Amino acid sequence: MNYKGLFSAVMALTMISCGAKKEIVNESSATSEVVSNDKKEAQQTPATKKEAPKPVKISAAIEPFQVKGVSFNMILVQGGTFVMGATPEQGKYADATEKPMHKVTLKSFYIGETEVTQELWNAVMGNNPSKYKGENFPVESVSWTTCQTFLKRLSTMTGKTFRLPTEAEWEFAARGGKSTKNFMYSGSNDWSEVAIRDKYATAPIYKVASKSPNELGLYDMSGNVSEWCSDWFGNYTSAAQNNPNGPENGESRIYRGGCATMPETFYRVASRNGDMPDRWFYTVGLRLVMSE
Repeated sequence: MNYKGLFSAVMALTMISCGAKKEIVNESSATSEVVSNDKKEAQQTPATKKEAPKPVKISAAIEPFQVKGVSFNMILVQGGTFVMGATPEQGKYADATEKPMHKVTLKSFYIGETEVTQELWNAVMGNNPSKYKGENFPVESVSWTTCQTFLKRLSTMTGKTFRLPTEAEWEFAARGGKSTKNFMYSGSNDWSEVAIRDKYATAPIYKVASKSPNELGLYDMSGNVSEWCSDWFGNYTSAAQNNPNGPENGESRIYRGGCATMPETFYRVASRNGDMPDRWFYTVGLRLVMSE
């Protein structure tokens, strides 16, 4: 079962999806391409838009890593309390799954400066399952389940414990953490400053960090590919929470951030999506989290 979005009709026409949203539908109605890795055909890398991101002054601590010659940065998100869900700046676009608003308190954690790239995935896993190839493109066509194998191997290689973000951690980081300016999208109220949208789906994946970062120096938390989170999809409650991990069980895992083929309302920091953990989509990838 998966969650169908408000714009599922548009997704059906384009035949490209970041997964379905909100409502439960039969698998046969899903518009996303889901096949086994051995059936994927080689695809040519689409042309990327060469737009330099705006400079940003990063005050957060950065911990660099290197795996088999591939470098990546983890940025510290200082713990704090925030209001999660359909906050006022989300306006008329907020829907029922983002309500009610509720306070969440989180411990500090590190999160990836960018989405996991195909280069890093290949260094860890020895393969690149992505449909749209490019070393500095985000890896995609990876299920939630396959991501767990990647995270275990990366943890073994580095001696650190890497995992997916909880949904609350993802939203706190996307909002800019304690440095938030309460933007609708991650880093701006103008989605075009922080995200790439290709409504014609000619090139749904782009080089990471091609647009401006958010307040913490994090790139592509709005747009590019959606990002798996650790939580099962569940309804919000109004009760305040400390370091929530989501429901104990469910049928769909959360992913966040929207993707380049979806309308910009899906790029909002509060927008929620999800699908079954064994399914993969060529518009869904992941971002790393590491405990402090």
